[in-house]
Amino acid sequence: MIDELRVFIKKVLSDPTIAVKSIDIARKYRSEPNSDELIAREISANTTIRIPEKWSEADHMFLEIIDEVLDDEEALY
Repeated sequence: MIDELRVFIKKVLSDPTIAVKSIDIARKYRSEPNSDELIAREISANTTIRIPEKWSEADHMFLEIIDEVLDDEEALY
């Protein structure tokens, strides 16, 4: 998992729009049934981040962190 996270962090640092796009996509689908699946597909389609159909532990962690960021964002308002 460490190697996968390392590659992911390098991608995010190389393209700072990935984080913004990922959060925007998550906002769009958050209230939908199967939101994690929809979010993963659209992030894969619109960024250099590839989340396969069978998720790794790191993929699950990434989607959980996005959800936590949105929870924190909602708590501010």
